[in-house]
Amino acid sequence: MSKQITQSIHVDRPVAELYGLWSNFENFPNFMKHIESVKKLGGRTSQWKMDGPLGTKFEWEAETTLMEPNKRIAWNSKDNSSIKTSGEVTFNPLGSGETQVTVAMSYDPPGGPAGDAVAKYFVNLEKRVEEDLKNFKAYAEGMPERSTAH
Repeated sequence: MSKQITQSIHVDRPVAELYGLWSNFENFPNFMKHIESVKKLGGRTSQWKMDGPLGTKFEWEAETTLMEPNKRIAWNSKDNSSIKTSGEVTFNPLGSGETQVTVAMSYDPPGGPAGDAVAKYFVNLEKRVEEDLKNFKAYAEGMPERSTAH
């Protein structure tokens, strides 16, 4: 059974800065508390490691399917991955250096005992994404201002 969620947050930073932070997936452990690591494998593929309940760990590979600079990043997990996820994050300028960041994603828990553990861990995925976005906002707004002028 697929779960779908959409969450947005306003961040007091320009689009280009936020896109730059988000497009470097290796930043994710800085604001997603359940993500242990993200490693670029080459091309559009990255390997994700997540802490689960009771000391369990989950790993999967994701493919970046779209990168529209300063607008949108989309992804899906690779076919052989234990975690099935897909979605996109969009960046909409609001003026005055603010940006609306929106995550829309779907998630299919795996079957079997591992699936039961993941399902329990993600029982309220919407709340987890909301927390991750709040953490992203704090992370981005806590960084020094960067000039986007050339």
